[in-house]
Amino acid sequence: MPAAAAVPAENRDTASVSVFHGVPGLTVDVYANGEELLPDFKPGTLTEPQSLPAGTYDIEVFADGEGPDGNPAIRKSIDVPAGANATVAAHLTEQGDPTLTAFVNDVSDIPAGQSRLTVRHVAAAPAVDVRADGTPVVERLTNPNEKSLEVPAGTVSADVVLAGTDTVAIGPADLNLAEGTTTIVYAWGSAEDDNLALKTQTIGGMETAPGGVDAGESGAMAAHNESATAWLVWGTAGAVAVAGLLAARRRHPRSD
Repeated sequence: MPAAAAVPAENRDTASVSVFHGVPGLTVDVYANGEELLPDFKPGTLTEPQSLPAGTYDIEVFADGEGPDGNPAIRKSIDVPAGANATVAAHLTEQGDPTLTAFVNDVSDIPAGQSRLTVRHVAAAPAVDVRADGTPVVERLTNPNEKSLEVPAGTVSADVVLAGTDTVAIGPADLNLAEGTTTIVYAWGSAEDDNLALKTQTIGGMETAPGGVDAGESGAMAAHNESATAWLVWGTAGAVAVAGLLAARRRHPRSD
C-alpha cells in the first residue's frame, strides 16, 4: 500500500488512524453510535489512514450478520486522541483470545540515509526474535509489545524465530526499508493453527537533510527508543473496522 504521510504538526484537532485486522477466520460487522460502519470486514487487511476528529466513539461489534438487534460481542467507548498517528490492530493474545490494541506510530524525523523499522508482536505465539539478514535485531519480543530500530536504508531479508532458537516461525520475507520512512511489521496469526504471517505498513515523510545527520549513528544499526506505548487496549477483534467512517459520527465525551 502507499506510504501514509506523517500527521502535520499544526493539525491539533484530528488524528490519523489506520486499522489492521489480524484475527484469522473472523469476519465482523461494526457499529459506531448505533450506525453500521462496515459490514463483512475480513481478516488480513489494513485500511488506508483516515483523518478523524478527536473525541469519544461508542463501538458495538457483532458477529457477521448478527447486528444490530442481537447481543454485541463487545460494547466499548474508544477515545481518539488529537494529533496522533495511530494504528488499531485487532489480533489474538498469546493465549489465542481476540483482542484489540492501538499503537501510536513514531513519525519523528529520521537521520539521512536511515530508515525506521518497527516490529509488533500481535500473534498467538510465545516470545520471538526478529532477524534481519540472519542477525537478531529484536530479541524476546512478546505479545502485544513492539520494538523500533533505526537502520541503514535498503532491502533486508527478515524472518521471525522462536526466541533464543533458529526455529523459523515466519518468513523469510524481503523488506524494502526506504530512507526517511517507518516500516511497521506485524507478526500475526496463530502458531497452533499454523497460519502465522507478516503484514507491513509504511509511513513516509520523515526525511532529514544530510546536514542533520548524527555522525555517531551513520552506517550502524542502532537501537532506537521504543515506539510510544499502546494508547488503547480493549477486547475482541471485531472493532478493527472502526477507523474507516468514524469521522461522520463523532460525539463529545460523556460526562459519566
